[in-house]
Order: sequence, then C-alpha cells, then structure tokens
Amino acid sequence: MSQILIVEDSKLEADKLKKCLEGQGFSILVVTSGEEAELRLKTFKPSLIVLDVILPGESGFELCRKLKTEPATQSIPIVIYSTKDKQIDRTWGDMSGADAYLSKTVDEPTLLQTVNRLLG
Repeated sequence: MSQILIVEDSKLEADKLKKCLEGQGFSILVVTSGEEAELRLKTFKPSLIVLDVILPGESGFELCRKLKTEPATQSIPIVIYSTKDKQIDRTWGDMSGADAYLSKTVDEPTLLQTVNRLLG
C-alpha cells in the first residue's frame, strides 16, 4: 500500500484530501507545517508528498526545493496543491522541483489521476 504525506495547514483541505486518497486505498499521514514534515521524513518515507504552498514558517516552494536536493528525499514525487494558480506560481513550482502542480479547485478524478501517474 502506498503511503502519502499531506503537508497542509487547513484542516478542511487536509480532510478532503485524506478522504479522497484513503478511499482509493492509500495510507495517509497529515502534518501542518514544513518543519513538521521535515521531522516526520527522518523516520517516515512516503511514496508521494502532497504539499501546500502557503504554510506557517517556510513556504511549500522552499520545502520542495530542500527535499529535492536531499539524497534521502529527492526521489519522492511531490505534488504542489495550492490556491495560488497563476502561471508564475506554476513556474515557481517547476523551479522548486515539483513533479506536478494542482490547484485546490481540482476535481477528485484529476487528483487521483495525477497521484497514480506519479506512483506509476
């Protein structure tokens, strides 16, 4: 069973993602900040990370860049999941090393298609 780490400070959004992904058989761990994600990643190796951009402390872009440069985490696919949906935001996601960028208005089938494609 694939394990997914959700880094999302909005309980409503985290619950929505968790329900959708658990419904497809994924095991989910939710954290609310980049710092908490980094601590968890020392002992937990998820198959994929769903990462919000606007977080307390460091941004999702900063965390993504950091994770993609560390040998222990660089191979984990990262999906940026954000309300920031302008082309410049998507460009920042690409520059940060994200494997996919989804708007929080995305429908469940598109979310699941993206996750399944990255887990391939």
